Amino acid sequence: MGAMRKRKQNRAGSGPQIAPEPGCDLSDTGEPDTMAGQVSESVRVLSVHEELAGQRLDNFLLAAVKGVPRSWVYRVIRTGQVRVNRGRARAGTRIQGGDLVRVPPVRLPVKGQPAAPGERLVQQLENAIIFEDDALLVLNKPAGLAVHGGSGVSVGVIEILRHTRAEIPCLELVHRLDRDTSGCLLVAKKRSMLRHLHACMRNRDMTKVYYALVEGRWPSCRTKVSAPLQKNVLLSGERVVRVSADGKPSLTFFRVLGAYADASLLEVRLDTGRTHQIRVHSQCAGHPVLGDLKYGRRCARELERKLNLERLFLHASRLGFHLPDGHWREFEAPLPSSLSSVLDVLDAGSLEGAGQRRVPGLKAAGKTVNTNNEIKVRDVN
Repeated sequence: MGAMRKRKQNRAGSGPQIAPEPGCDLSDTGEPDTMAGQVSESVRVLSVHEELAGQRLDNFLLAAVKGVPRSWVYRVIRTGQVRVNRGRARAGTRIQGGDLVRVPPVRLPVKGQPAAPGERLVQQLENAIIFEDDALLVLNKPAGLAVHGGSGVSVGVIEILRHTRAEIPCLELVHRLDRDTSGCLLVAKKRSMLRHLHACMRNRDMTKVYYALVEGRWPSCRTKVSAPLQKNVLLSGERVVRVSADGKPSLTFFRVLGAYADASLLEVRLDTGRTHQIRVHSQCAGHPVLGDLKYGRRCARELERKLNLERLFLHASRLGFHLPDGHWREFEAPLPSSLSSVLDVLDAGSLEGAGQRRVPGLKAAGKTVNTNNEIKVRDVN
């Protein structure tokens, strides 16, 4: 019995410590560390910070134990190696402030420390911030930057923000944008704000407005597309979304802002927020978004070349929602130069046979499409 007790004591005192996110207290040492490429031979107990109350157990572990794959998290939960307040729990269990989470030993191959994001990338993201207070951060996400790492992407928006704001216990994406889509992106800095904004989205109390340039002449009478969408994974591992009767109900509203010989500028509003919704609904309507290498048509490549369009023409222009105190707040991000320059080419009618026609007052009023690099924040009482 004495030998067994001694072995347990030796296990409990060996190995490096598990690194929780800032705000998660480590009961035995309180010393944060990085788990990437390291081994922990001992059981650890994490105390849940009040700010993290309501988070799913699996997401808590993924944030608290750096470097572990999702498969490890679900396996140790399923087999009962993870305990919450000494009881078994499920991956979807909502933890509360003060809960004690038992984490089993972690054994990971040595991979070295994860590289910190480059200074240029950090500065690019800092310059993209539209608004920030103690509960919310809004930024004009650049095209080409993923919102989070994974699937061959080493670092994304949320990883950069967690690196530059390591003192904040909660930094979570409220929603997502495709890597090639630019525009307004919400990041919650408090769990309470995250829950509030998720409730806004569930209750359709959030306005999401996009601008898209699509192939061909979009009929002005077609104001909405309602088609169920289903995610599919190809044998290559690529994720695609298709219209399918077995998919989730999806509704998108469209309004023509500019009509040209071979393209249409649209204002798009989302009623639902499915993956690739605007891109697939545009494709379903026979007018794919220009610059879309996944859902677009090869015959549009020549037009894209003439327009000097080198990216997806899809921009999250405006977001609006009620704050917890009831005030309505709107954020607007201008079109980046990579897209506004395309509209300049179309407006100039420099393409042979362009036959361009722009909706009257589109740019004159400066209210429909913001192309003047002005960031707008509206607080309506």
